[in-house]
Amino acid sequence: MGVSEASVIDGKAVAAGVRERVAGEVAELVAEHGVKPGLATVLVGDDPASAIYVRRKREACAEVGIESFHHEPSADVAEAELLALLTRLNADPAVHGILLQLPLPGHLDADTMTLAIDPDKDVDGLHPVNAGRLMQGREGLVPCTPAGVIELLDHSHTELSGAHAVVIGRSNLVGKPLVQLLLARNATVTTCHSRTRALAAVCREADVLVAAVGMPGLVGADMVKEGATVIDVGTNRTDSGLVGDVDFEAVRHRARALTPVPGGVGPMTIAMLLANTVRAARRQLEHK
Repeated sequence: MGVSEASVIDGKAVAAGVRERVAGEVAELVAEHGVKPGLATVLVGDDPASAIYVRRKREACAEVGIESFHHEPSADVAEAELLALLTRLNADPAVHGILLQLPLPGHLDADTMTLAIDPDKDVDGLHPVNAGRLMQGREGLVPCTPAGVIELLDHSHTELSGAHAVVIGRSNLVGKPLVQLLLARNATVTTCHSRTRALAAVCREADVLVAAVGMPGLVGADMVKEGATVIDVGTNRTDSGLVGDVDFEAVRHRARALTPVPGGVGPMTIAMLLANTVRAARRQLEHK
């Protein structure tokens, strides 16, 4: 007999709490050091979805008191010109975080551009230096979505120490960094992906199950251990609207706690970007 019904983890409410905390930290930095954290956003070209994401990020900055510096190079910007812009932002003391909105136009190499960003200003946490710091348990900037997942797990009072966590997905942006964050919290972690054999059987062993592959409804009730916490990172646009990687209605009768889509992990990403910007500003002050 299944659990009655999972408690729904409200990502909007948790994100609002993070933003409130960040606003307080911004006020402290201004009061103690006269420094206002600054985030530079770089949007190459005119992709409508990217433009919406960047606008939301800038609005969120304004809400918590972070200074926003926006740059919009044209879609045909030369590689050397974009590199020169990133170099200027690296050197600008008013800019504590640099966010290069991906994807980039086809003639630009995202890896080259990511490498050009100062690791201490890399608020997306994608620079290999930050990935290495995370791997070794050192202080650094962590990708925003995995950091948000950890906040949601904490908010839902999910015990991570000693728990078996299964992460479906091995991307550099979510899966791999999340594994490191879970290991740092003393979870036992299994990574699953497209080549995993007996995926459902592996997932049924999980106390904490995270789906981050971009396959609508991949995780059904038969893949969830009774009483598990299930985090759905998937955002898939379908004819019936935005859906996750988890079959919400089926799983809610087996899980202890569950994130919805939309309104679960999504709001956390921007909230953690703001937290990263303040963390970057603090680190740069300390290094001075």
